[in-house]
Amino acid sequence: MPHLTLQIAPGGPIIDLLVAVSRARSQALQAGGQPVPNPVQIRALVDTGASCTCIDPSVLKSLGLTPTGTAPIHTPSTGQKPHYANQYDVSLVLLHPKLSLTFHTAAVVEAHLAAVQGVQGLVGRDLLSNCLLVYDGQSGRFTLAF
Repeated sequence: MPHLTLQIAPGGPIIDLLVAVSRARSQALQAGGQPVPNPVQIRALVDTGASCTCIDPSVLKSLGLTPTGTAPIHTPSTGQKPHYANQYDVSLVLLHPKLSLTFHTAAVVEAHLAAVQGVQGLVGRDLLSNCLLVYDGQSGRFTLAF
């Protein structure tokens, strides 16, 4: 089973992800003779408290994406009343030196993260459900296997 074992950064367990247009969007652009935007590599916090994966709007804008809908988001600051955020279909690649994990179409939610948290994404439980996560606070390391 491929795995990444990395140091826990001051901001938590952070990994590199590639964010790209979804497979369907890529095919539609190619069929229409349009250029397909290059994938964007981002730093993302592994967040077991996030039910869904979130991406900063600056990344989504650079890919020329438009929302596919909205999703209700509950945060400690919103309490019981949800905040509605734009949702997008993207392709995500969890980078590994030998074997990467690719999600050809993943629904992600827009969240302003870069200015506040210093990352451009949150890897939520939707993606983590395909992985094994070991958080070893004693050694200051975490392992993500898939």
